[in-house]
Amino acid sequence: MKSRSSSRSAQGINKLDFDNNRQAPSTTDGSDAGGLLRDDESLLSNVVEGVIERDRRKMRRQVTKYLSLVSAILSCLCAGSITAYSLYGPLFQSRLHYTQVQVNAVSTAAELAMYLPVPLFGYLCDRFSPRPLSLFAGIIFGLGYLLAALTFHRGPIENGGFPPAVMVVSFVGVGMGTSCMYLSGVTTCAKNFGRGKHKGLALAMPIAAFGLSGMWQSQIGSRLLYERVGERKGEVDVYRYFIFLAILLVVVGIIGAFALNVINEEELIDEAVSELERSGLLEDSPFFQRSILHDNTNGYGTIDSSGTLSNSTENDDHDAELDLQKSRRNSSEDARRKTWVLNSETRIFLFDRTMWFLAAGFFAVTGPGEAYINNLGTIINTLYPPASAGPPSSNSPATHVSIVALTSTLARLLTGTLTDLLAPTSSAPFFSEQPAKRFTCSRLVFLLASTVLFSLGQLLLASGLIQTHPSIFPLVSALVGLGYGAVFSLTPIIVSVVWGVQNFGTNWGIVAVVPAAGAALWGAMYAAVYDGAASDGGHSGAERLCYGAGCYAPTFWAMVAFSWAAIALWVVAWRGWRRRGIPV
Repeated sequence: MKSRSSSRSAQGINKLDFDNNRQAPSTTDGSDAGGLLRDDESLLSNVVEGVIERDRRKMRRQVTKYLSLVSAILSCLCAGSITAYSLYGPLFQSRLHYTQVQVNAVSTAAELAMYLPVPLFGYLCDRFSPRPLSLFAGIIFGLGYLLAALTFHRGPIENGGFPPAVMVVSFVGVGMGTSCMYLSGVTTCAKNFGRGKHKGLALAMPIAAFGLSGMWQSQIGSRLLYERVGERKGEVDVYRYFIFLAILLVVVGIIGAFALNVINEEELIDEAVSELERSGLLEDSPFFQRSILHDNTNGYGTIDSSGTLSNSTENDDHDAELDLQKSRRNSSEDARRKTWVLNSETRIFLFDRTMWFLAAGFFAVTGPGEAYINNLGTIINTLYPPASAGPPSSNSPATHVSIVALTSTLARLLTGTLTDLLAPTSSAPFFSEQPAKRFTCSRLVFLLASTVLFSLGQLLLASGLIQTHPSIFPLVSALVGLGYGAVFSLTPIIVSVVWGVQNFGTNWGIVAVVPAAGAALWGAMYAAVYDGAASDGGHSGAERLCYGAGCYAPTFWAMVAFSWAAIALWVVAWRGWRRRGIPV
């Protein structure tokens, strides 16, 4: 008789036979260990699920981060509509019968509304996130352009139209919307990418997009939204153009209200707290002393104010209510903590002497740049007296505006990219993801070099060389555009590197005010020199036109001096940052 085991051997042992005949392991006390295996499998399953969920959250954060970048670029690409003012400004004279002073009053009101509230808008952007600011920008843009369209449609005041003051009010809304939409986009990029290795490019892209916005919008107006005079194309249809801008900017503002998200803002605040702790500024802070005491007296298993254990489960409803109250209390504490930290960062920024050196240099360069762009037309006319044939197309104002816009955009993108590749990295813990670089070149080197290029363009004008060689005038615009664009790109990057990104909106808003004062100062100086030269040269007619290098040379010699003064100021600031160990 064959044994049972031999019969199994003859038939072969398969997996089911093995599982059916295997004896379960037992513990030393004789209990079944199957429960332990199931616990191990359950633990492993939980770990795997946790890893998967963590990767999903990381992926969601990355998707949100780059969608915010796209939305920020879109916002800045549409926000600079005021830079197309020269497209329809002359029509305010011919159609609405405005004087030149009234036309200038409209543009000046927009510029003041664009620059002066920037610190306030930056403050609100830091405290309440960029999304509400984007929504406000869309609303104020829409109202401003709708009111401007209605004012233009009503015609001149003698025909029952609105007075020029109404147009001024409408462009105040346009100016405020410009700064709000620009700040919301740039601040989002600074906070989301300011700690990574591509911070320069991430900031340069929306800033460059802002520089291009007026160009593409003016092309839409002149090529698509124009009036028809018989069979030929006439001037831009200002009413339809304003309606188009109102709809476009409302839509973009609403998109930004949903898409401009700052990722891991809590980490930025924690890092700011760590920096303040290392600097010793928290030792005398009553707010943070209360926070520490609160953390030490409300831990797990401690006795709360009601005299019961905080982890008691006697009354689930009561515990849920306590948890809700605690959550609200923590949320309120987090908001107060954030406000305190950002206010402290603002005080540090304002009392930092190197900030004032940086801002003074920014004032000394951007003011002449704004004045050059605003007065290009009159500078070109000084080269061609009435007896000449006038400026060729290669020296027309439109050509020079395009040269400045394109070179400025190119400079912003190049400086952002090159500084990402070559600038030194910080040794702070939250910058540890950035690899060490074999060769480094400070951002200040790029800033100083771009200012030298900027001053060379002004020097060509001041020397009078353009008067005898007008064909090289495009070189002046190219040099000014390169320097101006690089300075406008590098300055906010330096602000984010030196003072961090947690309070970037407020900090950059404070510095960004100075171009308004610079443009006003240098515009007035240029006008005074121009009018004085026109009177001295005998050009005292109604038009008061001026020809020759004397119309502008003294102004540009002063601009050259201010450009080199900016270089000296930035060198002093750089030395201060190096002494503090800040790799700029």
